[in-house]
Amino acid sequence: MDEADGRRWVVLAVGLGATIAGCMFQYGLPYLIPALRRSGLSLGEAGLVVVCPTVGLMAALIAWGAAADRWGERIVLSLGLGAAGAALLAAAAAQERPALMGAGLVAAGAGGASVHAAGGRLILGWFAARERGLAMGLRQTSTPLGIGLAALLYPPLAGGGLGVPLLVTAVCCAAAAGLVALLVRDPRRDDAPQDAARTAAPYRTPVLWRLHAASALLVVPQFTVGTFALVFLIDEHRWDAATAGRALAAVAVAGAAARIAAGIWSDRAGTRLRPLRLVAAAVTAVMAALAAGTAAGSPAAVAVLLVAGVITVSPNGLAFTAVAEHAGRAWAGRALGVQNTAQNAMAVLAPPAAGALIGGTGGYPLAFAVAAAFGLAAVPLVPAGTGRIRRRASTARARAGRRRPARPRSTASPSPTEP
Repeated sequence: MDEADGRRWVVLAVGLGATIAGCMFQYGLPYLIPALRRSGLSLGEAGLVVVCPTVGLMAALIAWGAAADRWGERIVLSLGLGAAGAALLAAAAAQERPALMGAGLVAAGAGGASVHAAGGRLILGWFAARERGLAMGLRQTSTPLGIGLAALLYPPLAGGGLGVPLLVTAVCCAAAAGLVALLVRDPRRDDAPQDAARTAAPYRTPVLWRLHAASALLVVPQFTVGTFALVFLIDEHRWDAATAGRALAAVAVAGAAARIAAGIWSDRAGTRLRPLRLVAAAVTAVMAALAAGTAAGSPAAVAVLLVAGVITVSPNGLAFTAVAEHAGRAWAGRALGVQNTAQNAMAVLAPPAAGALIGGTGGYPLAFAVAAAFGLAAVPLVPAGTGRIRRRASTARARAGRRRPARPRSTASPSPTEP
């Protein structure tokens, strides 16, 4: 293994750790709701506190993406995670004042947004086209892993007060920022001449807009299942909470593996778009089956729910890779910022909307059917064509270009996806 080959995996590992640190508090704060309620907050007030990081996240994603495009990933990741750690310390100090704690969490979410806007650009720059699906699939395991880590750490740590889990998360963010500064190196920032026109203004064609829209629609089935699976198993099928929690933890691990498998599939197929369309169709089918099984009162609905928990999370890596490749490295940060903003906006809206449907006369069958309709709407939005990946530069040549930047023949970066 040469130095460049080892470096790219180090960069991926450090980027994965950085994103896990961000996802812990961005998506894992619901595990602090019992502690927030013990502190005197109502359920509604606790709900407002736990969405504060998402508010900051959505406000800052595109700005961090533009910064990464201009100044590079290393500085953006280290500054963003450092700012998130400082804001979490402030939130921990203000635990007795919910409004100030919420403001600190909004600021932490804004700083932590850097991991979503910049991490994908590192993969685009360090990995050749035939390996990016695997690399992005590995990176996309950060969300379930971060949520799982929060599930393991936050409830016991909260026994010592709300400030303890926030302090621990602040230390994780600071450690991740330090590792990024020490170990991450930005890939070469020059684009091949033949790609300059494509990367100059990728939003002049509808490809990226369609990918953003399809990805946002696919968030609805993912978050409908992810938010209400535990309650569904307990209320509708009389599972005890501990058993349901263990089953869903296994589903989360399987979902992470599914993201990796989807990435490997797209690498071998030489396209991101066809696998993405097929996975979107599979999401639609499994949600329709879940709605039908639930309406019929079939015990098989439990098995379908568990399968849905795996399939609905699997498209993320495919969509992110397709967006980054089509945007090109000159625009990837901003494109990934838009991608994350659209998905997080839908993630905020989907759970309360699904909850209203479940609480109404339609119940779970209607909520699952509506989620299936969103999946169905996403299928035709995935751009047509095979989206074949051009591989003009070999992996060895791409690595050599990063190792010996002065050589004229090594200036080409891996080519973006053809829509």
